[in-house]
Amino acid sequence: MMSTFWEWFWAVFLIFAFTAYLFAIFTIVFDLFRDKATSGWVKAIWMIFLIFLPMLTAIVYLIARGSGMADRSMAQAAAVKTAQDEYIRSVATTSPAEQVAKAKELLDAGTITQAEFDALKAKALA
Repeated sequence: MMSTFWEWFWAVFLIFAFTAYLFAIFTIVFDLFRDKATSGWVKAIWMIFLIFLPMLTAIVYLIARGSGMADRSMAQAAAVKTAQDEYIRSVATTSPAEQVAKAKELLDAGTITQAEFDALKAKALA
């Protein structure tokens, strides 16, 4: 049990530092395997150094390849956004023929009038 404020403060600080350390290591590992320009041997060497000298290797990696990390991260984010936009477009859009068919179903069901059907048909075909 922690008896003083400073022991509590120190424990919270260590938990924060360890969490930040793990975040940095995982970010480096993900970036390392995301990089297609780096050969497998170089990736293996980085991983060996990350396992045996993690703090020093993390600092060297961030200094040596930090700008590349940002570029790869932005490229991946752009690719994800493009794929997401394409998916939304493919799901959200319907062809004019489908719109006219739906309007015809509404007309046949008596939900809309002939004038409303004609307006929907003209809008779909425009």
